[in-house]
Amino acid sequence: MSMNVVTLLYLVASVCFIQALKGLSHPTTSIRGNLFGMIGMAIAVATTAALIVQLSGGKALGMGWVLFGLLVGGTAGSIMAKRVEMTKMPELVAFMHSMIGLAAVFIGVAAVAEPWAFGIVPAPVAAVLGATSTAGSMLVEGFVREPIPYGNRLELFLGAAIGAITFSGSVIAFGKLSGKYKFRLFQGAPVQFKGQHMLNLVLGLLTIGLGLVFVATESWTAFFAMLALSFVMGVLIIIPIGGADMPVVVSMLNSYSGWAAAGIGFSLNNAMLIIAGSLVGSSGAILSYIMCKAMNRSFFNVILGGFGGEATTAAAGSGEQRPVKSGSADDAAYMLSNAETVIIVPGYGLAVARAQHAVNELAEKLTHKGVIVKYAIHPVAGRMPGHMNVLLAEAEVPYDQVFEMEDINGEFAQADVAIILGANDVVNPAALTKGSAIYGMPILEAYKAKTVIVNKRSMAAGYAGLDNELFYMDKTMMVFGDAKKVVEDMGKAIE
Repeated sequence: MSMNVVTLLYLVASVCFIQALKGLSHPTTSIRGNLFGMIGMAIAVATTAALIVQLSGGKALGMGWVLFGLLVGGTAGSIMAKRVEMTKMPELVAFMHSMIGLAAVFIGVAAVAEPWAFGIVPAPVAAVLGATSTAGSMLVEGFVREPIPYGNRLELFLGAAIGAITFSGSVIAFGKLSGKYKFRLFQGAPVQFKGQHMLNLVLGLLTIGLGLVFVATESWTAFFAMLALSFVMGVLIIIPIGGADMPVVVSMLNSYSGWAAAGIGFSLNNAMLIIAGSLVGSSGAILSYIMCKAMNRSFFNVILGGFGGEATTAAAGSGEQRPVKSGSADDAAYMLSNAETVIIVPGYGLAVARAQHAVNELAEKLTHKGVIVKYAIHPVAGRMPGHMNVLLAEAEVPYDQVFEMEDINGEFAQADVAIILGANDVVNPAALTKGSAIYGMPILEAYKAKTVIVNKRSMAAGYAGLDNELFYMDKTMMVFGDAKKVVEDMGKAIE
């Protein structure tokens, strides 16, 4: 198999990845997109395995480890994919990002240790004979090893550093998204301390400086020190970011993992890694921009963290009790049955309660009664981009009933009932008030509906830590309880 054939197969795999991204851009084509992605990855893995056999003279040296890795990774991935609940999808995504970052680090370390094994430099005679090298030494059993070209050193530095930041940052994001660990760094509230931004700046400059030292001298000491600081940087970048910004964090880490793969791809002269990494990196960056725009935030403002930190403290300390109008599931069912148009706003509370199937059944019953039912999706609802879309797709909600914020906002004023299930910040009118922590953030304008039904477990504030004036309006009725049970009770009452 010539290198031209290898390049062609990698190119075919990359085209499959492009088609996968295109297919995943819409629910109706998502299955086809997933198939393209799987086909592309199968071609890439098979081509790489064949290349390893060929480069080892047909002896398949090292293939045992490759097959072992495929077996372990494939088995773990299959089990996780089958067992993961849709509510835990954000944690799974963060976990996958961490693995991509760690893979980039391991490849970078291996390429620096034995660059001839990756075709970066010619193999020294002693290496061909089976001798082992001394870490960081330019000599291998008395034979001079070719130094790594400066361009490759820069690529290895960037790929490994970004990979390390992605790994440790994704671990922290995983903990924040899961919400079940008591360790302070894994809690949803921002972790802030005096001089935090200055510390990040100093560590960032030191990381860059050590990376440049490695580029100039090929020093292993500088390389590993740079990696250590990168791991620390990943933690420090994510801990001051509150739970309200998690959708942006997930898409940002997705972008990081792509750029890490692309950087390593340049070092290994692997066209597929370069193309696939660039696709993931650029799409993640674009998605991060879209998320930030949906929150009226700048990307750098999110990275600096602290969203809702002061507001959370104020809300927690106020202790003010305000009266609300509350009702039962039967009351809500009566309102819904007598409405002509109903808009459902799903939020993270719906995901936690696993109420998506119950909501679809409720919508079907209303539709049979002649009620027009639509779903309103905010770009940052839930804990990752598209979280609500995934849940509704799992429940087989018709795609033509699901609308994005910019398409549905104009219809709230004509809606008879807006029913909010576990959403908080994305419908909070505080976004219209100057001085609010979320001022300027585009929201779903549920407050314009003629009647608003809000389902929550309690009056606790959302991730932004702000009270919601919508809950105290005369037109609003609160129905407290688990979303799944409440919705099921509504459905029974409608029958």
